Amino acid sequence: MDEHDLDATFVPGSGKEGRITKADVMAYLKSHRDEDVTPGDAEAAPMMEMVRGPSRTDQRVPMTRLRAKIAERMVEAQQSAAMLTTFNEIDLTKVMSLRKRHKEAFEKEHGVRLGFMSFFCKAAVEALKKFPVVNASVEGNDIVYHDYYDIGIAVSSERGLMVPVLRDVDRQSFAQFEGKLAELGKKAQDGTMSMEDLTGGTFTITNGGVFGSLMSTPILNPPQSAILGMHAIQERPVVVNGEVVVRPMMYVALTYDHRIIDGREAVQFLVSIKNSLEDPGRLLLQV
Repeated sequence: MDEHDLDATFVPGSGKEGRITKADVMAYLKSHRDEDVTPGDAEAAPMMEMVRGPSRTDQRVPMTRLRAKIAERMVEAQQSAAMLTTFNEIDLTKVMSLRKRHKEAFEKEHGVRLGFMSFFCKAAVEALKKFPVVNASVEGNDIVYHDYYDIGIAVSSERGLMVPVLRDVDRQSFAQFEGKLAELGKKAQDGTMSMEDLTGGTFTITNGGVFGSLMSTPILNPPQSAILGMHAIQERPVVVNGEVVVRPMMYVALTYDHRIIDGREAVQFLVSIKNSLEDPGRLLLQV
């Protein structure tokens, strides 16, 4: 109702004791064509002001509340943090080989797919343990260090960008992580994400590679001090032991708050992730 600026006194309720349900709201919107809202699509444009010319048409569409909130946080991050981005590249040959060998058995055993995100999250947690300031946040003139690892995973949905948070990733197995990630992804698509799902993260990972992005500079998710950007996997020629070979490579980016994280720590953080993924045995041994 807030989304479409509806007055409760105009919507008849069919729920217990006359309470208004979602179905009541959608039925009301359907019967009022001037709202220009498709039934079942709570994110459709409320009112559109049409500006017509001789041969061209402009549409003026108000931002949804979610989009406006996203915009507000983006501007807040730009204005409040000293953001800087550092890059590296990762050879994913061993991770892809490991995943290919075990993905069928993994899915059969656990009922969830084995994706790349679990490898990156596990590698990120090990790096965060080595560089705690990357897992910290800024509050006024204080640096707040967190001894837990709640990782936000940026996902795109029809409603816009969301960052659901997976709690205590360091305590989860690969199967537990993938199961929880699939559950949150479904919530994002269904529009059933709660505020609890979206708040409290200590570090964020975003994967522009699913859309084909080769390189980008992600924006911080305040009050966090860093965000990791994954990108598309692309076969490229690289030099290994003096020979040119073709390997599946990915560029990764770490945007960080330079107020509390030095360049040395940011670079070494990415190197730690690179080492873990180029030798996945490190994740098992936690070295």
